[in-house]
Amino acid sequence: MTVPFVLASASPARLQTLRGAGLDPHVVVSGVDESQLHGLPPVELALQLAELKCAAVVERGDLPEGALVLGCDSVLELDGEALGKPADAAEATRRWRAMRGRVGVLQTGHCLRETVTGAVAAATASTTVRFADVTDDEIAAYVATGEPLHVAGAFTVDGLGGAFVTGIEGDHHNVVGVSLPLLRDLVRELGHEWTSLWSPVRA
Repeated sequence: MTVPFVLASASPARLQTLRGAGLDPHVVVSGVDESQLHGLPPVELALQLAELKCAAVVERGDLPEGALVLGCDSVLELDGEALGKPADAAEATRRWRAMRGRVGVLQTGHCLRETVTGAVAAATASTTVRFADVTDDEIAAYVATGEPLHVAGAFTVDGLGGAFVTGIEGDHHNVVGVSLPLLRDLVRELGHEWTSLWSPVRA
C-alpha cells in the first residue's frame, strides 16, 4: 500500500523531482512568511524554514490519512551569508556579479513529519556549486528572463541557468530543491520504506 505523501511547497521543480523519483505528492502550499527568520547561519535558516513550512501544513489539517508531510527550504551560502530569492531584478544582477567565477554552497533544509504519530525527522543537505565567469551581458539577459527572481540563490541547474553552472559536488537533486538520498534516509528514520512511497500508477 502506497503511503500518502504531501509536499508543503509551491516549487514546481521540487514537485517534478519527486514525481520523477516515483512519488505522486499532494501539494499544499504552506504560506509561511520566510522573512520572519533572519540572522541565522545558512544551514540553520534553511532547516528552520523547512520546519515552519511543514508545521504550518500539518496544523492546517485536512490531509490524506496517514500522510508523510515534507517541508523544504533552500538558500545559497556565499561568504557565510544566506541568499534566498532576490527581491527584484537589481538584486539578482548584483548577486550574479558577486557569484560569477566563484563557489557557493546550496543548503536545503528538509523536515518530514508523520501525521499519525507526530514523529519528525529533519536535516539539511549541502551541495557545492561552481559558477561560470559569466559576462555582464549574459547576466543582464538571464535576469531579463525573470527566472532568477523565483529561485533561491537566483539560479537554476534545470533551466536557463544550467549553462552558467560549471560543476556540482554533492547531490544534484538538492540544487533543484530536494535531496532524494537525504529524503530516503528521513523516510526510513520514521520507520517507512522508500519504495512504499512509489505511486502504483506511473505516467
